[in-house]
Amino acid sequence: MTTDSAHGASMTAIVTIGNGGYDKLVVSEVPKPVPGPGEVLVQVLAAGMNNTEINTRVGWYADGGWNDATPFPLIQGTDCCGVVCASPGIDDSIIGRRVLVRSCMRVDGFSSGETRWLGSDMAGAFAQFVVVPASDVFVVECDWTDAELATIPCAYGTAENMIERAEVRSGSTVLITGASGGVGSAAIQLAVRRGARVIGVASRAKHDQLRELGVDEIYGRDADLVSTLGKRCVDVVIDNVAGDGFGPLLDLLVRGGTYVSSGAIAGPVVELDLRTMYLNDLTLLGCTAWSEDVFPNLVSYIEAGEIRPLLAESFPLEQIAAAQQRFLEKGHVGKFVLVPPVIRDQA
Repeated sequence: MTTDSAHGASMTAIVTIGNGGYDKLVVSEVPKPVPGPGEVLVQVLAAGMNNTEINTRVGWYADGGWNDATPFPLIQGTDCCGVVCASPGIDDSIIGRRVLVRSCMRVDGFSSGETRWLGSDMAGAFAQFVVVPASDVFVVECDWTDAELATIPCAYGTAENMIERAEVRSGSTVLITGASGGVGSAAIQLAVRRGARVIGVASRAKHDQLRELGVDEIYGRDADLVSTLGKRCVDVVIDNVAGDGFGPLLDLLVRGGTYVSSGAIAGPVVELDLRTMYLNDLTLLGCTAWSEDVFPNLVSYIEAGEIRPLLAESFPLEQIAAAQQRFLEKGHVGKFVLVPPVIRDQA
């Protein structure tokens, strides 16, 4: 990443200096990045928080990062709502426009499965500025606040990608675990938008909020779903929880049904009886790389008023440790967002 240190330009950022506790999150003054060919400079207006930033900091991923070892020190931040303030060699009409940045970048094109993730494989949005490929910024025209827009990229992109790959359609019955989380609550809205019947699983204190999103049935995390719903009653399971509850979820799937996951917040190591899978012709899908139409579709849903943001709370960027502590209490529905300091001098 090219920086503007030669001209003395700097910015405030949260730099994650390695694996460990909250002491690894350092409020820093760092050189302001400079866009190169095919890139744009985005002033960050708001940055959403996700499980992945915490997982990366604590070393949860087996190899250290999503693709290779995490490039510490790193400015994290997978979700970015911002305004384009420089675009050398690119159409200047985008300057001054409010944009969302696609979190999942396909470095070798969409015919390849290789990905590059904002805030994991490259500097992200926990800063006043970020440089990203011009092809991954999307102008959004809506009346949402900056913080509301910042709830969208990672959670809704991940949810839409799972829903698309699982071929959820009108009339499908979809069960969503972790339904009150960022991805889960996004998946509810996106599945309802497609005309699916949605069953959610979440702590009971959050059921009323989830009903407002259109969920048809909602159960507590301790519910015996197989006894309650019966076997072979669900077309698609969207599960980012995993852990001990993995096995029974497969029993809920109809013959030929689909289990799809992009996370494992209750534990990544699960027990699978292969007979359940092959005797019932089940499809198990792991979803990380987004297809090309996922993010443009999300922008169109926002502009058409077909989805709404679920902003749980906003924090100043410098209070990231407190925000992550609150995040881990899991008492919220939707997303937490960090707001960088106001830019006083962009020279």
